[in-house]
Amino acid sequence: MLLKLYPDNPNYKEFRKIAEILRDGGVIIYPTDTVYAIGCDINNNKAIQKIAKLKGVSAEKANFSIICNNLSNLSEYAKVDNGIFKMMKKNLPGAFTFILPASSNLPKLFKSKKKNVGIRVPDHFIPLGIVEELGNPIMTTSIHDPDDVVEYTTDPELIHEKYQKDVDLVIDGSFGRNVASTIIDCTNGEFEVVREGIGELIL
Repeated sequence: MLLKLYPDNPNYKEFRKIAEILRDGGVIIYPTDTVYAIGCDINNNKAIQKIAKLKGVSAEKANFSIICNNLSNLSEYAKVDNGIFKMMKKNLPGAFTFILPASSNLPKLFKSKKKNVGIRVPDHFIPLGIVEELGNPIMTTSIHDPDDVVEYTTDPELIHEKYQKDVDLVIDGSFGRNVASTIIDCTNGEFEVVREGIGELIL
């Protein structure tokens, strides 16, 4: 199924339908403030396993991140000190993935092989609206293009054409970008830029 949701005239009732699909174990593709991503409810192990299979990786070892709609409940999913938290507040919502030590509240698949978790609060109304309606974060991972020249697929109709048999919903939020988020490693109490992306860090 292909659902169009544009920022100039969004139908917020659609977010209820999206949340229902996720609660039922569905897998969705959606736009972010960087590239298009594939995701599911973080509490549904079967959906996480399905995404891992699509990506050709082990769910236990995959570097999936989670999308929150704000930082108010961050401590439920990650351990963060005051200095790092203040820096994150300056930069979020935004095109960043912050790698933090995972808390014990994360679902088993996230913490079984990994001690860290990537946190995103994207500056885009679609993923933020989904998380708000769902009531908990969604797991997220970028969609890569099989083309060796173009790293990410940006056309939602082409994405739908490719993945329509593999996912329950593709959300068309117009063309995506072809540059991913900036990744900041904060696992040692300090921070290190490990991948330069769209986000420009404010200190």
